[in-house]
Amino acid sequence: MQTKGTVMRFLRKKRVFVLLFVSLLILLFYNTAWLGKWVYPIRHDQDIALSARSYGVDPFMVAAIIRVETNFNPDKVSRKGAVGLMQLMPDTAEWVVQKAGYAEETSQLLHRADVNIEVGAWYLKSLYNQFDNNPIAVLAAYNAGPGNARKWLDNGTWDGTLKGLGNIPFGETRHYVQRVLYYYDKYAKLYEDRFST
Repeated sequence: MQTKGTVMRFLRKKRVFVLLFVSLLILLFYNTAWLGKWVYPIRHDQDIALSARSYGVDPFMVAAIIRVETNFNPDKVSRKGAVGLMQLMPDTAEWVVQKAGYAEETSQLLHRADVNIEVGAWYLKSLYNQFDNNPIAVLAAYNAGPGNARKWLDNGTWDGTLKGLGNIPFGETRHYVQRVLYYYDKYAKLYEDRFST
């Protein structure tokens, strides 16, 4: 049989636990920006800002692509051979190096966050140029390749809109575009002042 002292200690511990739990809930509700930034962090933000500014692309789009591609893990290599934060295919990186006039060793440094973001931002800008600044088409092209995206647009399979996304033949690409846009919205709201000029 429990003594009165044991019961009182148990109730005090329970009361402390409830008080801590309620305090945590209040903190979370009153500081949703802090919680949002904890759940949706942006890493390598200086490299993102610098490269995005250099090529005139939206830094939140770069951050969202990185989040979807690697969750900010610079060491990730895909099964298909895509490398680094922005998951650049070696052939694509070689093409960018030639077109952008980067040093030849640049493609050998794609595991470095700053280099990968720089090459990725340049490539993203080239996709914006190829797809008339249509961000939905750019994201589809980033995932499926510009040849596939162009074919879908040219033959009428897809109209290049978010509303028509269901017409993209690749389920992975449909899902990819949706995920990047989701993170883009989160980042743009949570970090609206992060990349201001």
